[in-house]
Amino acid sequence: MRETDRGVTEDRVLGGRVRLRQPAKGYRAGLDAALVAAACDAGPSERVIEPGCGVGAVLLAAAIRRPGARFLGLERDETVAALGQGNVTANGLEGRVAVEAGEVASFRVGAPFDAALCNPPFFDDPGQLRAPHPAKAGAWMADDGLAAWTGFLVKAVREGGTITLIHRADRLAELLGLLRPKAGAIQIRPIHPFADAPASRVLVRVVKTGKAPLQLLPALVLHERGGAKHTREAEAILRGEADLAWR
Repeated sequence: MRETDRGVTEDRVLGGRVRLRQPAKGYRAGLDAALVAAACDAGPSERVIEPGCGVGAVLLAAAIRRPGARFLGLERDETVAALGQGNVTANGLEGRVAVEAGEVASFRVGAPFDAALCNPPFFDDPGQLRAPHPAKAGAWMADDGLAAWTGFLVKAVREGGTITLIHRADRLAELLGLLRPKAGAIQIRPIHPFADAPASRVLVRVVKTGKAPLQLLPALVLHERGGAKHTREAEAILRGEADLAWR
């Protein structure tokens, strides 16, 4: 990480292949974004949308991993969206990736997408946690609730298309309750901080109108106690040397 303009840093992610300018304070892209990008399995020429894309961390890493796919990010904060589009240009991905300023609640999808990626806000109720830094509030708090995000994702993709998102493990039941009546086949991959600790996150992949039974896939363990910062599997994923496969 290095300081660039006042209040903005430039980081290198995905093993140095992605340049990412983001605010020095407030919400900063991290591990969750890297995992969502690694879980993207969009095929050549497929169109992918990411609501709440921030500065484009997921979009850019997914685009590098999936060179044949095209990506659109939607971000309600115009300043952050401008940073995101600048990151697209800085990484030479203008032909396949774009960031637009807009709200999930009012964005008109038009032609449905082949896939959607999402790292939605983890909280609906401000009483659930200390008030976040003002610059983090939009990323942490879902003004319209999780139902608004899942509803948008289901509407945004075509029949047979996929939705891939990450969320808190303790909200999995709520998430499934919102998705299953509308979406179809669901796969779940638990994310554990340590092998002997409960899952803190879940990656969920939905095939819209799919008929396969729900699948609980092998977990990803992020850290080893007393060992390296990340497990070998997690490090390979973060560096872009491995994907989070769904098959």
